[in-house]
Amino acid sequence: MDIQQACQAFEQLLLEQQARIEGMDGTKTDFATKAQVTIGIVDGDGIGPIITSQATRVLEKLLAPQIQSGAVKISMIQGLTIENRLAKNKPIPDDVMAALLQCDVILKGPTTTPHGGALESANVAMRRALDLYANCRPVCVPEAGIDWMFFRENTEGEYVLGSRGIELPGMAVDFKVTTDLGTRRIARAAFEYAKNNGKTHVSIVTKANILKKTDGKFTAICHQVAQDYPGITVEDYYIDIMTADLLKPGLREKFQVILLPNLYGDILTDEAAQIQGGVGTAGSANIGDRYAMFEAIHGSAPRMIQRGMGEYADPRSILTAAVLLLRHICRAQEARRLEEAMASCPLTVRSDGSAATCKEYADALLTLL
Repeated sequence: MDIQQACQAFEQLLLEQQARIEGMDGTKTDFATKAQVTIGIVDGDGIGPIITSQATRVLEKLLAPQIQSGAVKISMIQGLTIENRLAKNKPIPDDVMAALLQCDVILKGPTTTPHGGALESANVAMRRALDLYANCRPVCVPEAGIDWMFFRENTEGEYVLGSRGIELPGMAVDFKVTTDLGTRRIARAAFEYAKNNGKTHVSIVTKANILKKTDGKFTAICHQVAQDYPGITVEDYYIDIMTADLLKPGLREKFQVILLPNLYGDILTDEAAQIQGGVGTAGSANIGDRYAMFEAIHGSAPRMIQRGMGEYADPRSILTAAVLLLRHICRAQEARRLEEAMASCPLTVRSDGSAATCKEYADALLTLL
C-alpha cells in the first residue's frame, strides 16, 4: 500500500464513522413494562461453556416461575466458537448474529481472539453491531473501603478501528476515534448512575495531555455533561497516575464512579478486578439503548483447557454478570437472592484444582437460592 492508497482507506474509515454517528437514535427498551424478555445464552469457547452452563442452571432456578409463565424466555445460541468464526472468516457468523438480534439481553461466555491476522474480536464486533456503548464494571472490597463503578466507553477509541490500521513500507499506523455523541452518552450514563445511587464523586481518566484531540475532546465533553449534575464533584486524572492511585490505601477509598475511554477502561478494570480478588471474580455489563450483553471480564483460558483443568474455572465472574443482567431487566429481587447466595456460599474454586470444581460450586449455590 502506498500513501495515496492509505489516504483513500482513511477516507473510507471517516465516512463509516460519520454514518455510525447518524445511526445513534437513542430509543431505549423499557424492561419494566416489556411483556416478555428474551435472554440469549452464548457459551463461547475455552472455559466459556463450562462457566455459562452453570450460570444457566442458576438463572433457570431463579426465574423458573417467569419462564413457566412466558414472561422470560431463555434462548441458547451456539456457534460463537473460535473454530466456527475462523471457518466462516467472520467475528460473528451471520446465523449467530441473527439469533442475537432476536434477544433483549445476552449472557456471554468468553471467546478467543487470535493473535494477529484479520479476524476481529467477537466482543468488539458485538458491541459495535448492537451499539453497546457503556461497559459497566463494579469492583467492591468492603473491608478495604473500595466501592467502585467503572464506566468505560465501549464502541469508540482504538478498539472500533483496531483491525483497520494501515501498513506501509517501514511503518504501521492504527487509528483512534472519539465522537461528540459517543462521548456524551457514556458521560451521561456515568453521571446518571452517580445521581441515582447517591454517589458524589466522578473521576474522568484520559491521557489528554498527550492525545490532545481525542482524549482532549473526551475530557471536555464529560465536563460539559457534568454541569447538569451540580451536586457531583468531578476530577481529572491521567491514566498512568490513576493506575498507581488505585493501589494507594488512604487515597483509593475516595474513588466512586470512574469514567474512561475504551482502551484505558479495559486496562484499568482488570487491575481493579485483581485488587478485588482476580479477574475470575469480576463481571461486566455492556449496555446499549436497545440491547445489552453481560459477560465475565476474563478470557477463554486456553491454557487451563490444555492442562485439563477446565472444570476448575471459577464461575463467579459470569455469575456476577448474571446479577447485573437481572438488575438490568428489572428483576432486582432475583439479583439480590443471587448476590446473597454467592456471599454465603462456603465453597471456593481455584484454577490449580485445590478447591471445588465449577459445578460443585454451582451445586452448593443452588441449595442457597
